[in-house]
Amino acid sequence: MECGSYRLLKKSSQCKARLGKVFTTRGVIDTPVFMPVGTNATVKGVANEYLHNSGAQIILANSYHLYLRPGTDIIEKAGGVQKFNSWDMPMLTDSGGFQIFSLNEIRKITEDGAEFQSHIDGSTHFFSPEKSMQVQKKIGADIIMCFDECTPYPSEYKDAKSSMELSLRWAKRCKDEFYKDNAFEKQALYGIIQGSVYNDLRKISAEEMVKMGFTGYAIGGLSVGEPKEDMHSVLENTVPLLPEDKARYLMGVGMPEDLWECVERGIDMFDCVIPTRNGRNGQVFTSCGKLNIRNAEFKEDFGPLDPECGCPTCKGYSKAYLNHLVRAQESLYLGLLSLHNIYFMINLMAKIRKSLENDTFLEAKKEFFKKYYERQLIVNS
Repeated sequence: MECGSYRLLKKSSQCKARLGKVFTTRGVIDTPVFMPVGTNATVKGVANEYLHNSGAQIILANSYHLYLRPGTDIIEKAGGVQKFNSWDMPMLTDSGGFQIFSLNEIRKITEDGAEFQSHIDGSTHFFSPEKSMQVQKKIGADIIMCFDECTPYPSEYKDAKSSMELSLRWAKRCKDEFYKDNAFEKQALYGIIQGSVYNDLRKISAEEMVKMGFTGYAIGGLSVGEPKEDMHSVLENTVPLLPEDKARYLMGVGMPEDLWECVERGIDMFDCVIPTRNGRNGQVFTSCGKLNIRNAEFKEDFGPLDPECGCPTCKGYSKAYLNHLVRAQESLYLGLLSLHNIYFMINLMAKIRKSLENDTFLEAKKEFFKKYYERQLIVNS
């Protein structure tokens, strides 16, 4: 199978959700899938053996950050990012477009590419579509992404249109550069659909991307502050335009409730920093909803974070102890809470896949939401 290719196994009879597999040279990925984010080629505070044990199938790293530090030449000399970070399973790299977009005041976008200042030392750098491909080839992840411009929210229609058209031109250049050598034998290039919350722009972007022909397709520029209703509308209008035999990746979306809603609308792949970022801030996801472990209510709660979870944190530590660690600012909690949240997300996706196997997706979704929001309703009553 071609690296990054997708095989549809089963479609839900209830909605647009689907069960499938993505094939890479380092392993087969069951979808729908959540990808923990390891920006600097590490998932913050979580060692690889714990990631393996969680059931994580693929992790994401960012080419912008790795380009700046340690530098792509070092990663190439190590034999690629998986040799460098000792992760022997599939990886995906983001192109750096979103990070450059987020720099805002210290970057300049032109037709040629993006000039930006390093957030580390202020030095000036330039990423073109061609440079992004060269950087990601050196990093060596299994799936790499086109270099695009991520439109902020809100955006005027004319600005979103101009940005989307620029991303299309850059995508063509990315594809031309990617196929200059035999990188496609071990790597896959996914195109990114842009257009902000304007469905007519998304339609143009999707149709033009499909005409260009990529191994998979991502939907970018969402989860940047837009209302959930707008995100759902974009998916409902864009996903049906994408080929059934290609993976569909929604970039940067990862709240538990969003995973259900977006799988229902036909998405196969997700990534987000939320599980680890929120964990570092004391927030954990459980089968009974979100908890802020800092809260005083947990000072004498000697039960696990989630009695339904089998992660090392839940097996080994009580809420009272974790509350103490957070309040005392002991660094141990950073990894423990991040690890629990990753387990939760990975197990949630396994439940979703199981419901698709059994064709009971909507029933499983309803059951999850009822329990997930039950505690919140009690607290607010």
